[in-house]
Amino acid sequence: MKVELPDLPVRSVLGDLDTALTGHGSAVLVAPPGTGKTTVVPLHLALTTLPESGRVVVAEPRRLAARAAAARMADLLGEPVGRTVGYSIRGERKVSAATRIEVVTSGLLVRRVQVDPELPGVSTVLLDECHERHLDADLLLALLLDVRAGLRDDLRLLAASATVAAERLGALLGSAPVVTAHARTYPIDIVHTAPARGERVEQHVARTIRAALSEAEGDILAFLPGVGEISRVRGLLSGWSEVDVLPLHGRLSTAKQDAALRKGPRRRVVLATAVAESSLTVPGVRIVVDSGKARVPRVDHRRGLPGLATVRVSAAVADQRAGRAGREGPGKAYRCWPRNEHAALPAFGEPEIRTAELSRLALELACWSTPDGSGLSWWDSPPAGPLAAGQELLRLLGATDTRGEVTERGRRMAALGLHPRLARALLDGAASTGARHAAEVVALLDAGATLTDIDAELRRLRDAADPAARRWRADVQKLAGLVSTDSRDGDPDAALVVALAHPERLARRRSPDSSVYLLAGGTAAELPAGSGLGDSEWLAVAEATRDPGRAHGVIRLAARADEQLAVRAAQELVSDVEEVSWSGGDVVARAVRRIGAITLTERPLRKPDPALVRSALVEGLRVEGLGLLRWTEAATSLRSRLAFLHAKLGAPWPPMDDAALLAAADAWLEPELSRATRRADLGRIDAGNVLRRLLPWPEASRLEELAPERITVPTGSRIRVDYSSDEPVLAVKLQETFGWLTTPRIADGRVAVVLHLLSPAGRPAAVTADLDSFWRNGYQQVRADLRGRYPKHSWPEDPLAPEVKPRRRP
Repeated sequence: MKVELPDLPVRSVLGDLDTALTGHGSAVLVAPPGTGKTTVVPLHLALTTLPESGRVVVAEPRRLAARAAAARMADLLGEPVGRTVGYSIRGERKVSAATRIEVVTSGLLVRRVQVDPELPGVSTVLLDECHERHLDADLLLALLLDVRAGLRDDLRLLAASATVAAERLGALLGSAPVVTAHARTYPIDIVHTAPARGERVEQHVARTIRAALSEAEGDILAFLPGVGEISRVRGLLSGWSEVDVLPLHGRLSTAKQDAALRKGPRRRVVLATAVAESSLTVPGVRIVVDSGKARVPRVDHRRGLPGLATVRVSAAVADQRAGRAGREGPGKAYRCWPRNEHAALPAFGEPEIRTAELSRLALELACWSTPDGSGLSWWDSPPAGPLAAGQELLRLLGATDTRGEVTERGRRMAALGLHPRLARALLDGAASTGARHAAEVVALLDAGATLTDIDAELRRLRDAADPAARRWRADVQKLAGLVSTDSRDGDPDAALVVALAHPERLARRRSPDSSVYLLAGGTAAELPAGSGLGDSEWLAVAEATRDPGRAHGVIRLAARADEQLAVRAAQELVSDVEEVSWSGGDVVARAVRRIGAITLTERPLRKPDPALVRSALVEGLRVEGLGLLRWTEAATSLRSRLAFLHAKLGAPWPPMDDAALLAAADAWLEPELSRATRRADLGRIDAGNVLRRLLPWPEASRLEELAPERITVPTGSRIRVDYSSDEPVLAVKLQETFGWLTTPRIADGRVAVVLHLLSPAGRPAAVTADLDSFWRNGYQQVRADLRGRYPKHSWPEDPLAPEVKPRRRP
């Protein structure tokens, strides 16, 4: 077929592209938006270069972009979509035997590669908009590189992007050549408009659009974060009868999307999400209004599913959006943020693989027989933590076994193209409640709800005429078609389908008069007033929030359940275990049946596992301290002396703190510990006797020499040394030290004993670790004080004189 390609900038590099693909088998094409990389290049490859070599598959990150690209190429050929050029997206396909170019979403092509890695009949895969770094696109690139390395060395890969780290991508493709096409650009006037104080983004954008309509010529393309903001801005602009205000986002019908992508008879304002940043061309646009916001993938903890968070755009995205105003002539871009804030924008956005919930990626990797992704060539490898969390969820849902290998159920889940939670709920729910009902609940979980009671929300959606309800019914139809042949009719039960998706969110009320529920996952959440669910002991929770400042989470979407349903839906979380623990100050042994953190039944255990009892006793010693043992004065003294020697001499003298002693329990508390069964048994263990097992030999023979229990003073008295503080202390009456020339030293002479010199009444009179200095400098003052208070006692002027005869202490 002879095709007259449109005169777009990419035509100038088609020869270089042919050379790169023919010689290397892969290439990187860097081409700004509007240069023809999405339409001209596939037409050239399929119909001009090597028409006999097979089909060209173009992978787009979004469904809207896939449909639009196919429609544009078919229009250039003067044919309907589905003949030479077709497309395939989830739930919709327009291709025929004559199709040479097929535009698909990245996620759909991942599934095709999984089913048949050799991609029969495909000669070239064009990966479009690589710079957007969608998770499916990154995975697809890694899988195709693996296919090309092991199965299809003849498969040609072309990575196309508007702005990308070309050298890094070229290296990933095996030192592939980089071909660059330069766009014809027109000057763009950049205007910054700061929001007023307290002004919402929708109000600010609507105000800026009104100003742009009066200040500049041409159609307006306005970028907003999401569908809700588009709807509200459209409402604020409803009074402008001289212009057509059109939405553009992925949830619109095909007809409405096409209307936004065609030049109209009147001036138009197109309100778009990020879908219009690069892969779509909106004709007639000479003005861009950029909210500066975008929705990016994040984990939606409320729904337990991948969600979207509103963030500031990167500088690269802002430039790409502004560039839309200069495709057909000089344009104007209004940025809805102050000029001085522009420099603070991040240079590029984060790749989705770094921020997204990764259970779906983990399932695809398990299907590829590489659960951790090792062996694949990644642009950015999956982060270990999120990937491990995704793998654990797959195990819980039965998609993988304990070794991480995909199960038959897991393969069926992956084939649906849904998040693993929703896929499991649809498959197993259809088998139990019927395909239609399971699809209704899954479509609701995917889209969200306005009421807390799921059954009430389902009744509302079945009869409502609003756009959200219509979209829900269309989604139900598609989902039911995926499983209708494998399911049977059953009793409708929304709670069962919810629990299949979120088994860890099955919840039981804490007490009959409480609105707080304990979830199987271990957290608590409160049912809001007026939910209509307050009479139910059990709930299957679909959505819950964690609001700052609240003691519990808040249940936002749930269905009535019961214990029988909970056990049925969450069999993976059901456990029958013997639990022996330290609770309430003693050992408690019981047989417990649980769903996750929720206790179903419990009964006392008569003969618990001795090993579990021992562990509970150790935990009791850890929680309440070694004081649970019987500590005599001698035992306490021995522990203090050993602690002193460890502190001053180190090894082999052992540490005596609680943590160290508990870590060495096998060395000193056995066999007594293993014979004990309760707290009272611990109190019968003589700590002094068992502690001696830690004495190091042969060094233990010097214990009395290195850390004497008592020291003999000049009167002949043997006085106990106190080792309980940092330094050893000898509390002795001053009169018993007369004639003592030097301070006693212990621990091989390394440590001087601190003397607490007492009055005849036993009260402190002086403290010293240097007797010689005390006799020379402090004694006379102490003597003068004590002579007046204790005149009947002898207070010699020279306490070291030979005639001083200290009396023996009785």
